[in-house]
Amino acid sequence: MTPIRFVCATVLAAALAFAPTSAFSQDTPKAGQPPTPEQAPAQPPTPEQPPAPPPAGEPPTTLGSAVSNAKVFNPDIAVIGDFLGAAGTNKVNPVPALELHESELALQAVVDPYSRADFFISFGQEGVNLEEGFLTLTELPGGLLTRVGKMRAAFGKVNTLHNHILPWTDRPLVTQNLVGGEDGIDDAGISVARLIPNPWIFLEATGQVFRGTAGADQAGTALFESTTRSELSYVGHLRGYHDLTENANIDLGLSYARGHNGVADGNIADPASLVTQLYGIDATYRWKPLQRSIYHSFVGRGEWIWSRRDQADGLQSASGLYVSGDYQVGRRWFTGVRVDRSAHATDASLTDTGASFTVTYWPSEFSQVRAQYRRTNYETAPSIVSAANEVLFQFQFSIGAHGAHPF
Repeated sequence: MTPIRFVCATVLAAALAFAPTSAFSQDTPKAGQPPTPEQAPAQPPTPEQPPAPPPAGEPPTTLGSAVSNAKVFNPDIAVIGDFLGAAGTNKVNPVPALELHESELALQAVVDPYSRADFFISFGQEGVNLEEGFLTLTELPGGLLTRVGKMRAAFGKVNTLHNHILPWTDRPLVTQNLVGGEDGIDDAGISVARLIPNPWIFLEATGQVFRGTAGADQAGTALFESTTRSELSYVGHLRGYHDLTENANIDLGLSYARGHNGVADGNIADPASLVTQLYGIDATYRWKPLQRSIYHSFVGRGEWIWSRRDQADGLQSASGLYVSGDYQVGRRWFTGVRVDRSAHATDASLTDTGASFTVTYWPSEFSQVRAQYRRTNYETAPSIVSAANEVLFQFQFSIGAHGAHPF
């Protein structure tokens, strides 16, 4: 038993020798170090305080409302580019081989519950031009819709359309010869329109008064040109619309315009300029089947215009027309044809004729690509015709929120 007792005594002595040293090393600091205070238990996390409520009478401000408030004071902004190219021959009315024909900046916004403002600024090869800029008053007594500013006159259909809305790369001959070319009747003035209630069709009458200036034809002769403050120009338009079926409708219009043309009347005692009067009839037929509306549609258009222009050599009575049809052959593809004929406003004995064929592809609602073959016979003198054969192509694109155009 002696060896067993010896071993047990040895193990017990070793345990007593090491145990106090370990405990002492945890509770007693080393020489030269201050004693470490006992650590306090961890505090529970402080709950997050809710934000202070807004002052009485003020609504709470959130990020969404801040963005909405900022949008209220900013107009809808859009930029539309119109790039044109041409190949072929045209000795009478040539256009550049390549050009950014026009860039349009549109600014549109509601001013207050009673009005809205629309501005369209065009940037072209000849500089910057305010194409339209007007205020529309929507809550006047008697159901009158009033516009004040610079605007395109409500004469026919083509004159009311901006370039990027046209179904062609150009404007018809009758517009170029008789209605002031590309600019058309676009002037500062006042417009008043009113719906005429009746149980049969949508009927709208429009009356407009302008300063008295308008665009020019291909020869540079102005349609309207006032020489005094009192020589204003006037435009009237009557529009009727009716749904023929659930898939088709028809739009008819009668137009009249009168203004001075800048040619002196020869009256020395009371000098003034002579007068030009325009009469017009327009018709538009639309077909768009409800079940296949994104794949097939058809639009037929036509206008006839009669010009009576007083000149020093007598009255010039000229007329012209165009007829066109555009058919949608697929979801993004359109094809069309147009036939033109128009006499000259300053010399009714001369008549231009032409025909065009177009193919248009829409990658999306924000861009389009168009090709147009155009043949025009310009009568430059009696029985002398200059033929032009051209292939035109167009790229259009838009960015931003561009509002809807008149239907």
